[in-house]
Amino acid sequence: MARLLGVEIPNEKRIEASLPYIYGIGPKTSAKILEEAGVDKNIRTGELSDEQLGRIASAITGGSVMIEGDLRRDIQGHMKRLASINCYRGYRHRRGLPARGQRTKTNARTRKGKRKTVGVVR
Repeated sequence: MARLLGVEIPNEKRIEASLPYIYGIGPKTSAKILEEAGVDKNIRTGELSDEQLGRIASAITGGSVMIEGDLRRDIQGHMKRLASINCYRGYRHRRGLPARGQRTKTNARTRKGKRKTVGVVR
């Protein structure tokens, strides 16, 4: 597996499909980076030369693309800010509930976690 900016990306896939393995890079950003680096998007990752990998890495770091740890830290900072100012979205994040208006009476199991059955006490 090729290593790019501290992330293992698969060798057998096309480079355009391998770049989204890096957190913060999606298909559109991947295509933009490859165009900027001047690398064919249909070439397999394992067939790339060190010089081409270097150009891709410099295109990612040189561009306005925030990836991996920096992006995670930025998102975490946004959520802490929302929680600290006691806004509705921050309150929902703090409580582990959906923050974007979804219903919670029946669904929202991904966000709320496993059901906690409340029994009747006699």
